Amino acid sequence: MRILNVTQTYAPFLEFGGPPVKVRALSEALARRGHEVTVLTADWGMESRFPLGVEPGGTIRSPFGWRREENGVAAVYLPSWFHYRALSWNPAAKRFARARLQNFDVVHIFGLYDFLGPAIADISRRRKLPYVVEPIGMFLPIVRSFWLKRIYHSVVGRKMLREARCLVATSEQELQELASAGVPRERIFLRRNGVEVPATLPARGKFRESLGIPADAKMVLFLGRLSAKKSPELLLEAFAMLPAPAINDDTRLLFVGPDEGGMSARLRQLAERLGVASRVVFCGPLFGVAKWEAYRDADAFVLPSQNENFGNTAAEAAAAGTPVVVTEGCGIAPLLAEVAGLVVAHTAEAISRAIARILSEPGLHAGLAAGGQEASSRLGWGEPAQEMESLYRKLVGAESRVS
Repeated sequence: MRILNVTQTYAPFLEFGGPPVKVRALSEALARRGHEVTVLTADWGMESRFPLGVEPGGTIRSPFGWRREENGVAAVYLPSWFHYRALSWNPAAKRFARARLQNFDVVHIFGLYDFLGPAIADISRRRKLPYVVEPIGMFLPIVRSFWLKRIYHSVVGRKMLREARCLVATSEQELQELASAGVPRERIFLRRNGVEVPATLPARGKFRESLGIPADAKMVLFLGRLSAKKSPELLLEAFAMLPAPAINDDTRLLFVGPDEGGMSARLRQLAERLGVASRVVFCGPLFGVAKWEAYRDADAFVLPSQNENFGNTAAEAAAAGTPVVVTEGCGIAPLLAEVAGLVVAHTAEAISRAIARILSEPGLHAGLAAGGQEASSRLGWGEPAQEMESLYRKLVGAESRVS
Protein backbone atom coordinates (compact mmCIF):
# COMPACT_ATOMS: atom_id res chain seq x y z
CA MET A 1 0.00 0.00 0.00
CA ARG A 2 0.94 3.63 -0.47
CA ILE A 3 0.60 5.35 2.90
CA LEU A 4 0.80 9.08 3.67
CA ASN A 5 1.50 9.95 7.29
CA VAL A 6 0.78 13.59 8.19
CA THR A 7 2.41 15.06 11.29
CA GLN A 8 3.36 18.54 12.44
CA THR A 9 6.77 17.37 13.75
CA TYR A 10 9.09 14.64 12.53
CA ALA A 11 12.72 13.58 12.78
CA PRO A 12 15.27 15.11 12.90
CA PHE A 13 13.28 17.58 15.04
CA LEU A 14 13.20 15.31 18.08
CA GLU A 15 13.06 18.23 20.50
CA PHE A 16 9.27 18.15 20.08
CA GLY A 17 9.12 15.05 22.24
CA GLY A 18 7.17 11.87 21.62
CA PRO A 19 5.25 12.57 18.36
CA PRO A 20 8.23 12.68 15.96
CA VAL A 21 9.75 9.59 17.59
CA LYS A 22 6.47 7.69 17.43
CA VAL A 23 5.61 8.58 13.82
CA ARG A 24 9.12 7.69 12.67
CA ALA A 25 9.01 4.31 14.44
CA LEU A 26 5.61 3.37 13.02
CA SER A 27 6.49 4.62 9.52
CA GLU A 28 9.71 2.62 9.42
CA ALA A 29 7.97 -0.48 10.78
CA LEU A 30 5.40 -0.24 7.97
CA ALA A 31 8.16 0.29 5.41
CA ARG A 32 9.86 -2.88 6.64
CA ARG A 33 6.59 -4.68 5.96
CA GLY A 34 6.90 -3.70 2.31
CA HIS A 35 4.70 -0.59 2.15
CA GLU A 36 5.54 2.68 0.43
CA VAL A 37 5.45 5.24 3.25
CA THR A 38 5.70 9.01 2.90
CA VAL A 39 5.63 11.48 5.78
CA LEU A 40 4.33 15.01 5.21
CA THR A 41 5.51 17.42 7.87
CA ALA A 42 6.71 20.96 8.59
CA ASP A 43 10.23 22.29 8.15
CA TRP A 44 11.48 23.57 11.52
CA GLY A 45 14.89 24.59 10.18
CA MET A 46 16.20 21.67 8.14
CA GLU A 47 19.26 23.54 6.92
CA SER A 48 20.38 24.14 10.51
CA ARG A 49 20.69 20.36 10.88
CA PHE A 50 23.13 19.98 7.99
CA PRO A 51 26.69 19.23 9.12
CA LEU A 52 29.02 21.95 7.84
CA GLY A 53 26.09 23.39 5.90
CA VAL A 54 26.04 20.49 3.41
CA GLU A 55 22.89 18.42 3.07
CA PRO A 56 23.49 14.75 3.96
CA GLY A 57 22.88 11.91 1.53
CA GLY A 58 19.21 11.24 0.85
CA THR A 59 18.24 14.89 1.40
CA ILE A 60 17.28 16.92 -1.67
CA ARG A 61 15.13 19.86 -2.69
CA SER A 62 11.67 19.02 -4.00
CA PRO A 63 8.88 21.19 -5.50
CA PHE A 64 7.33 21.31 -2.01
CA GLY A 65 10.36 21.82 0.22
CA TRP A 66 13.10 19.53 1.48
CA ARG A 67 12.76 15.79 0.83
CA ARG A 68 14.64 13.24 2.91
CA GLU A 69 14.80 9.44 2.64
CA GLU A 70 15.83 7.35 5.62
CA ASN A 71 15.25 3.68 6.45
CA GLY A 72 12.79 3.23 3.61
CA VAL A 73 10.63 6.26 4.48
CA ALA A 74 10.42 9.44 2.38
CA ALA A 75 9.71 12.61 4.35
CA VAL A 76 8.62 15.91 2.76
CA TYR A 77 9.26 19.04 4.86
CA LEU A 78 6.99 21.91 3.87
CA PRO A 79 8.31 25.48 4.31
CA SER A 80 6.89 27.19 7.40
CA TRP A 81 5.73 30.76 6.91
CA PHE A 82 4.73 31.14 10.52
CA HIS A 83 5.32 29.09 13.64
CA TYR A 84 4.42 29.28 17.31
CA ARG A 85 5.41 26.51 19.73
CA ALA A 86 4.64 23.31 17.75
CA LEU A 87 2.19 25.09 15.44
CA SER A 88 3.13 26.25 11.96
CA TRP A 89 1.45 27.54 8.84
CA ASN A 90 2.52 25.67 5.72
CA PRO A 91 0.85 27.10 2.57
CA ALA A 92 2.42 24.41 0.37
CA ALA A 93 0.25 21.75 2.08
CA LYS A 94 -2.71 22.25 -0.24
CA ARG A 95 -0.45 22.45 -3.29
CA PHE A 96 1.11 19.12 -2.26
CA ALA A 97 -2.34 17.61 -1.69
CA ARG A 98 -3.67 18.73 -5.07
CA ALA A 99 -0.60 17.43 -6.88
CA ARG A 100 0.19 14.22 -4.99
CA LEU A 101 -2.75 12.84 -3.01
CA GLN A 102 -3.84 10.67 -5.90
CA ASN A 103 -0.57 8.75 -5.43
CA PHE A 104 -1.70 7.35 -2.05
CA ASP A 105 -4.17 4.69 -0.92
CA VAL A 106 -4.73 5.93 2.64
CA VAL A 107 -3.84 8.91 4.85
CA HIS A 108 -2.99 8.79 8.56
CA ILE A 109 -3.12 12.17 10.37
CA PHE A 110 -1.30 12.42 13.71
CA GLY A 111 -2.23 15.07 16.27
CA LEU A 112 -4.60 17.99 16.61
CA TYR A 113 -4.35 21.78 16.95
CA ASP A 114 -2.38 22.41 13.79
CA PHE A 115 -3.28 23.51 10.26
CA LEU A 116 -1.52 20.74 8.37
CA GLY A 117 -3.88 17.89 9.26
CA PRO A 118 -7.12 19.73 8.44
CA ALA A 119 -5.74 20.94 5.08
CA ILE A 120 -4.89 17.39 4.00
CA ALA A 121 -8.14 16.01 5.45
CA ASP A 122 -10.19 18.54 3.48
CA ILE A 123 -8.75 17.53 0.11
CA SER A 124 -8.80 13.82 1.08
CA ARG A 125 -12.56 14.09 1.60
CA ARG A 126 -13.02 15.65 -1.81
CA ARG A 127 -10.90 12.92 -3.42
CA LYS A 128 -12.75 10.21 -1.46
CA LEU A 129 -9.41 9.10 -0.08
CA PRO A 130 -9.84 7.33 3.29
CA TYR A 131 -8.09 8.95 6.22
CA VAL A 132 -7.76 8.21 9.94
CA VAL A 133 -6.89 10.59 12.76
CA GLU A 134 -4.71 9.69 15.74
CA PRO A 135 -5.09 12.45 18.37
CA ILE A 136 -1.87 11.31 20.20
CA GLY A 137 -3.25 12.42 23.54
CA MET A 138 -4.38 15.87 22.41
CA PHE A 139 -8.14 15.24 22.37
CA LEU A 140 -8.66 16.46 25.93
CA PRO A 141 -7.32 20.04 26.27
CA ILE A 142 -5.75 19.49 29.70
CA VAL A 143 -3.56 22.58 29.83
CA ARG A 144 -2.95 25.84 28.01
CA SER A 145 -5.00 27.87 25.50
CA PHE A 146 -8.41 26.31 26.13
CA TRP A 147 -10.26 29.01 24.20
CA LEU A 148 -7.91 28.74 21.21
CA LYS A 149 -8.48 24.98 21.13
CA ARG A 150 -12.25 25.50 21.22
CA ILE A 151 -11.95 27.88 18.26
CA TYR A 152 -9.83 25.29 16.44
CA HIS A 153 -12.51 22.62 16.84
CA SER A 154 -15.32 24.95 15.85
CA VAL A 155 -13.50 26.03 12.66
CA VAL A 156 -11.62 22.96 11.38
CA GLY A 157 -11.02 20.28 14.02
CA ARG A 158 -14.56 18.99 14.50
CA LYS A 159 -15.09 18.49 10.76
CA MET A 160 -11.76 16.68 10.38
CA LEU A 161 -12.63 14.30 13.21
CA ARG A 162 -16.24 13.80 12.12
CA GLU A 163 -15.32 12.83 8.56
CA ALA A 164 -12.40 10.55 9.49
CA ARG A 165 -13.04 6.86 8.83
CA CYS A 166 -11.90 6.17 12.37
CA LEU A 167 -9.95 7.62 15.30
CA VAL A 168 -6.96 5.74 16.66
CA ALA A 169 -6.63 5.47 20.45
CA THR A 170 -3.42 4.11 21.97
CA SER A 171 -4.81 2.99 25.33
CA GLU A 172 -8.08 1.96 26.91
CA GLN A 173 -7.99 5.26 28.79
CA GLU A 174 -7.84 7.30 25.60
CA LEU A 175 -10.58 5.15 24.06
CA GLN A 176 -12.87 5.96 27.00
CA GLU A 177 -12.08 9.67 26.68
CA LEU A 178 -13.11 9.64 23.02
CA ALA A 179 -16.23 7.58 23.70
CA SER A 180 -17.31 9.84 26.58
CA ALA A 181 -17.08 12.81 24.19
CA GLY A 182 -19.62 11.18 21.89
CA VAL A 183 -17.40 9.34 19.39
CA PRO A 184 -19.20 6.06 18.53
CA ARG A 185 -17.26 3.05 19.82
CA GLU A 186 -17.28 1.44 16.37
CA ARG A 187 -15.34 4.43 14.99
CA ILE A 188 -12.50 4.05 17.52
CA PHE A 189 -9.60 1.74 16.68
CA LEU A 190 -7.52 0.68 19.69
CA ARG A 191 -3.81 0.19 19.02
CA ARG A 192 -1.03 0.52 21.55
CA ASN A 193 2.20 2.38 20.94
CA GLY A 194 5.51 0.56 20.72
CA VAL A 195 8.97 1.14 22.08
CA GLU A 196 12.23 1.21 20.10
CA VAL A 197 15.07 -0.35 22.07
CA PRO A 198 18.70 -0.19 20.87
CA ALA A 199 20.16 -3.51 19.81
CA THR A 200 22.72 -3.04 22.58
CA LEU A 201 22.01 -0.98 25.67
CA PRO A 202 24.85 1.34 26.78
CA ALA A 203 26.98 0.41 29.75
CA ARG A 204 26.02 2.00 33.04
CA GLY A 205 28.00 4.89 34.49
CA LYS A 206 28.79 7.16 31.55
CA PHE A 207 25.90 9.56 32.13
CA ARG A 208 26.66 9.90 35.85
CA GLU A 209 30.32 10.46 35.09
CA SER A 210 29.50 13.28 32.67
CA LEU A 211 27.63 15.08 35.48
CA GLY A 212 29.99 14.21 38.31
CA ILE A 213 27.38 12.13 40.13
CA PRO A 214 28.95 9.35 42.27
CA ALA A 215 28.27 5.78 41.22
CA ASP A 216 26.67 4.98 44.58
CA ALA A 217 24.40 8.06 44.70
CA LYS A 218 20.69 7.51 44.17
CA MET A 219 19.34 9.11 40.99
CA VAL A 220 15.68 9.84 40.18
CA LEU A 221 14.98 10.71 36.53
CA PHE A 222 12.32 12.69 34.71
CA LEU A 223 12.72 12.66 30.92
CA GLY A 224 10.30 14.52 28.68
CA ARG A 225 9.01 17.98 27.89
CA LEU A 226 9.00 20.27 30.92
CA SER A 227 5.32 21.08 30.46
CA ALA A 228 2.43 21.60 32.86
CA LYS A 229 0.64 18.51 31.52
CA LYS A 230 3.51 16.28 32.65
CA SER A 231 3.49 17.77 36.19
CA PRO A 232 7.25 18.06 36.82
CA GLU A 233 6.53 20.40 39.73
CA LEU A 234 4.58 17.59 41.44
CA LEU A 235 7.63 15.34 41.12
CA LEU A 236 9.80 18.06 42.62
CA GLU A 237 7.45 18.31 45.61
CA ALA A 238 7.51 14.52 45.95
CA PHE A 239 11.30 14.51 45.88
CA ALA A 240 11.44 17.09 48.66
CA MET A 241 9.20 14.81 50.79
CA LEU A 242 11.42 11.72 50.52
CA PRO A 243 12.24 10.36 53.98
CA ALA A 244 15.82 10.14 55.22
CA PRO A 245 16.05 6.32 55.10
CA ALA A 246 15.43 6.40 51.34
CA ILE A 247 17.83 9.21 50.41
CA ASN A 248 20.89 11.13 51.52
CA ASP A 249 22.67 14.33 50.53
CA ASP A 250 24.05 12.63 47.39
CA THR A 251 20.61 11.73 46.02
CA ARG A 252 19.79 13.62 42.82
CA LEU A 253 16.65 14.47 40.89
CA LEU A 254 17.38 15.01 37.19
CA PHE A 255 15.10 16.84 34.78
CA VAL A 256 15.98 15.91 31.20
CA GLY A 257 14.02 17.53 28.39
CA PRO A 258 13.19 20.76 26.56
CA ASP A 259 11.63 23.66 28.42
CA GLU A 260 8.08 24.67 27.61
CA GLY A 261 6.49 27.93 28.64
CA GLY A 262 9.15 28.85 31.20
CA MET A 263 8.61 25.71 33.29
CA SER A 264 12.35 25.29 33.89
CA ALA A 265 12.59 28.67 35.63
CA ARG A 266 9.54 27.90 37.77
CA LEU A 267 11.02 24.57 38.79
CA ARG A 268 14.29 26.19 39.78
CA GLN A 269 12.43 28.69 41.96
CA LEU A 270 10.37 25.91 43.54
CA ALA A 271 13.51 23.87 44.25
CA GLU A 272 14.96 26.87 46.10
CA ARG A 273 11.80 27.28 48.18
CA LEU A 274 11.73 23.58 49.03
CA GLY A 275 15.40 23.60 50.03
CA VAL A 276 16.50 20.94 47.50
CA ALA A 277 18.08 23.11 44.79
CA SER A 278 21.56 21.66 45.41
CA ARG A 279 20.24 18.16 44.62
CA VAL A 280 18.24 19.01 41.48
CA VAL A 281 19.95 18.95 38.07
CA PHE A 282 18.57 20.34 34.78
CA CYS A 283 20.17 18.69 31.76
CA GLY A 284 18.22 19.95 28.75
CA PRO A 285 17.04 17.54 26.06
CA LEU A 286 18.93 14.34 25.24
CA PHE A 287 18.54 12.13 22.19
CA GLY A 288 19.83 8.85 20.83
CA VAL A 289 22.54 7.12 22.85
CA ALA A 290 22.70 9.92 25.42
CA LYS A 291 19.02 9.42 26.27
CA TRP A 292 19.51 5.70 26.84
CA GLU A 293 22.59 6.36 28.98
CA ALA A 294 20.38 8.51 31.25
CA TYR A 295 17.77 5.75 31.51
CA ARG A 296 20.44 3.18 32.33
CA ASP A 297 22.01 5.22 35.12
CA ALA A 298 18.78 6.13 36.91
CA ASP A 299 17.62 4.23 39.98
CA ALA A 300 14.01 5.25 39.37
CA PHE A 301 12.17 6.89 36.51
CA VAL A 302 9.01 8.94 37.16
CA LEU A 303 6.26 9.98 34.75
CA PRO A 304 3.88 12.10 36.89
CA SER A 305 1.56 13.31 34.10
CA GLN A 306 -1.97 14.57 34.66
CA ASN A 307 -2.98 12.76 31.50
CA GLU A 308 -0.91 10.76 29.00
CA ASN A 309 -2.45 8.80 26.14
CA PHE A 310 0.34 6.23 26.41
CA GLY A 311 3.69 7.21 27.93
CA ASN A 312 6.53 6.04 25.70
CA THR A 313 9.27 7.35 27.98
CA ALA A 314 8.08 5.07 30.79
CA ALA A 315 8.23 2.12 28.39
CA GLU A 316 11.75 3.11 27.32
CA ALA A 317 12.93 3.42 30.93
CA ALA A 318 11.48 0.00 31.74
CA ALA A 319 13.22 -1.46 28.68
CA ALA A 320 16.51 -0.04 29.99
CA GLY A 321 16.01 -1.94 33.24
CA THR A 322 15.00 1.06 35.35
CA PRO A 323 11.98 0.72 37.67
CA VAL A 324 9.28 3.28 36.91
CA VAL A 325 6.65 5.22 38.79
CA VAL A 326 3.68 6.32 36.68
CA THR A 327 0.49 8.09 37.64
CA GLU A 328 -2.95 6.64 37.00
CA GLY A 329 -3.52 9.15 34.20
CA CYS A 330 -0.91 7.44 31.98
CA GLY A 331 -2.31 5.05 29.40
CA ILE A 332 0.66 2.69 29.74
CA ALA A 333 0.00 2.16 33.46
CA PRO A 334 -1.86 -1.18 33.14
CA LEU A 335 0.97 -2.64 31.04
CA LEU A 336 3.62 -1.83 33.66
CA ALA A 337 1.75 -2.11 36.98
CA GLU A 338 3.55 -4.37 39.48
CA VAL A 339 5.62 -5.81 36.64
CA ALA A 340 7.99 -2.99 35.71
CA GLY A 341 6.78 -0.21 37.97
CA LEU A 342 4.37 1.21 40.50
CA VAL A 343 1.16 3.00 39.52
CA VAL A 344 0.07 5.76 41.88
CA ALA A 345 -2.40 8.58 42.31
CA HIS A 346 -1.58 12.01 40.88
CA THR A 347 -0.42 13.43 44.23
CA ALA A 348 3.00 14.38 45.58
CA GLU A 349 2.50 12.12 48.61
CA ALA A 350 1.74 9.02 46.54
CA ILE A 351 4.61 9.65 44.14
CA SER A 352 7.02 10.21 47.04
CA ARG A 353 6.02 6.96 48.76
CA ALA A 354 6.54 4.98 45.54
CA ILE A 355 9.97 6.51 44.88
CA ALA A 356 11.00 5.82 48.49
CA ARG A 357 10.02 2.16 48.14
CA ILE A 358 12.03 1.69 44.95
CA LEU A 359 15.09 3.41 46.40
CA SER A 360 15.01 1.61 49.76
CA GLU A 361 13.75 -1.91 48.94
CA PRO A 362 16.46 -3.79 47.00
CA GLY A 363 14.20 -6.75 46.29
CA LEU A 364 11.49 -4.53 44.82
CA HIS A 365 14.02 -2.64 42.71
CA ALA A 366 15.53 -5.83 41.30
CA GLY A 367 12.14 -7.37 40.55
CA LEU A 368 10.82 -4.32 38.71
CA ALA A 369 14.07 -3.91 36.76
CA ALA A 370 13.89 -7.50 35.54
CA GLY A 371 10.18 -7.18 34.80
CA GLY A 372 10.76 -4.07 32.72
CA GLN A 373 13.22 -5.73 30.41
CA GLU A 374 10.90 -8.71 30.02
CA ALA A 375 7.88 -6.47 29.34
CA SER A 376 9.77 -4.48 26.71
CA SER A 377 10.17 -7.61 24.61
CA ARG A 378 6.38 -7.53 24.16
CA LEU A 379 6.18 -3.80 23.43
CA GLY A 380 7.93 -3.48 20.07
CA TRP A 381 6.45 -1.80 16.99
CA GLY A 382 5.91 -5.00 15.00
CA GLU A 383 2.44 -5.74 16.36
CA PRO A 384 1.13 -2.13 16.12
CA ALA A 385 2.39 -1.89 12.52
CA GLN A 386 0.62 -5.13 11.63
CA GLU A 387 -2.60 -3.83 13.18
CA MET A 388 -2.40 -0.59 11.22
CA GLU A 389 -1.74 -2.53 8.04
CA SER A 390 -4.93 -4.55 8.62
CA LEU A 391 -6.93 -1.38 9.29
CA TYR A 392 -5.61 0.35 6.17
CA ARG A 393 -6.44 -2.67 4.00
CA LYS A 394 -9.97 -2.74 5.38
CA LEU A 395 -10.47 0.98 4.69
CA VAL A 396 -8.99 0.80 1.20
CA GLY A 397 -11.10 -2.27 0.40
CA ALA A 398 -14.25 -0.57 1.63
CA GLU A 399 -13.51 2.49 -0.49
CA SER A 400 -12.95 0.31 -3.56
CA ARG A 401 -16.32 -1.39 -3.07
CA VAL A 402 -18.07 1.97 -2.72
CA SER A 403 -16.37 3.36 -5.82
